[in-house]
Amino acid sequence: MVSLVGLNDPMSLLIGLLLPALVYVLVVVVKFLLGLRKDIGLGSKFPSPPYHWLYGNNHLTDLTFGEKYLSVIREIVEKNPKAHSYWMLGTINIIQVTHPETIRQLLKSKSKKSNDYGTLRAWLGNGLFLSDGDVWKVHRRLLTPTFHFDVLKQYVSVYNRGATEMISRLSETAKKGEVFEMFQEASMCTLEIILQSAFSGGQMSEETKNEYIAAIRKLKLLFLQMTFQPLYYLSKSAYYLLSPGGREYIRFCKLMHDTAESIVTKRRRQLMHGGSSQQKARLDFLDILLSARYEDGTGLTDLEIREEVDTFLFAGHETTASALSWTLYSLAQHPHHQEKVREEVNHLLSGRDDDTIQWEDLHKLPYLTMCLKEAMRLHTPVPLIIRTVLEDTVIDGVTVPKGFDVSIHLYGLHHNPAVWGPDHMEFDPNRSRPERVKDRDSHTFEIPAVFCRTEELHRSELCTE
Repeated sequence: MVSLVGLNDPMSLLIGLLLPALVYVLVVVVKFLLGLRKDIGLGSKFPSPPYHWLYGNNHLTDLTFGEKYLSVIREIVEKNPKAHSYWMLGTINIIQVTHPETIRQLLKSKSKKSNDYGTLRAWLGNGLFLSDGDVWKVHRRLLTPTFHFDVLKQYVSVYNRGATEMISRLSETAKKGEVFEMFQEASMCTLEIILQSAFSGGQMSEETKNEYIAAIRKLKLLFLQMTFQPLYYLSKSAYYLLSPGGREYIRFCKLMHDTAESIVTKRRRQLMHGGSSQQKARLDFLDILLSARYEDGTGLTDLEIREEVDTFLFAGHETTASALSWTLYSLAQHPHHQEKVREEVNHLLSGRDDDTIQWEDLHKLPYLTMCLKEAMRLHTPVPLIIRTVLEDTVIDGVTVPKGFDVSIHLYGLHHNPAVWGPDHMEFDPNRSRPERVKDRDSHTFEIPAVFCRTEELHRSELCTE
């Protein structure tokens, strides 16, 4: 029989409630301090700017990830071209590699995606972007047919239609003499393309699309802001529960999940009712998710499907919109390159009855392709990726112990004077000419694996737009 002695004593009740919380806090703090001790020891072996006792190196950036942060990274890389230690908050640091040589050292070792992506996991779950090991291998195998050339060829009409609609909107805005935000327009275009080509023509109202794009922007901002919060490093769960930013982040994650589930539910209903929607000539990304089977015959769970939809909705439109926006920005800044692109496209389309781009045309636009690559180098869509080493790994002569995180800082790599020369801040599409690329290290220009998986899809979208 359970004793009820003391349950009427307020002090006993208070102690009973607080004791578990206190034990939890102590465990978290001790674990945190032990981690700090290891971080300080390793971080001090790599070059780094002087750091603030609380804000680390972030005090140099005005606590933002804008131009001030990027200029700090460029200064660090210029002095330390191969690797450096960046102190995120107080004595929390991460080793960052920014040279083909040190990137190769990391990639040759056994590693996995970092747990620092844990915050994104609340949004994207265990989809292709964040999963690792067997889950990643199986899902990648299941989804690979989506990106086969024969499948992508059928999307070109969708890309042309999306580009035409965007140009029509921009023309109307220009006639009114109004200012517009290119990234918003590009996002609307690429989101509609990904819905039509990969999600069985899933429809979103104009209002829903605007809400979705705004929510992604807010999620990215909240994610970056978390890295400046001490509570985030102590306990992500506590941060979500106790901080306004954490609660807001979870609220926007739910909006993302609801959007993905709505798309899946609609397609399931179409398949259940049969009809023309079931007689499609090809299976798109969503159809493959719904029909995929593991070796034991079971299908993907509802959660697995939603996580892949969340991942592909985000990665499939946001990175393309970013690349498109920065390419147009770069061409606007350099009219002579813009004119060369225009001449190349006009020459390709000369003698045709219409101005739509066909699949076969994509490989006949070399100068446009070079401009796309240079824009992504200069304005890297994804600035860094983080790996956790699974074995002791020597990087630039220093042994990084098993279990530590190492970042491939893509922006730092793409602006490394030791790699690209002193003119690395200049927009020069000729860097991608075959004669200049053939002797270049394969790790000189890097893009994340999730972008590589959809590279042909992204490139075909961008060239038609």
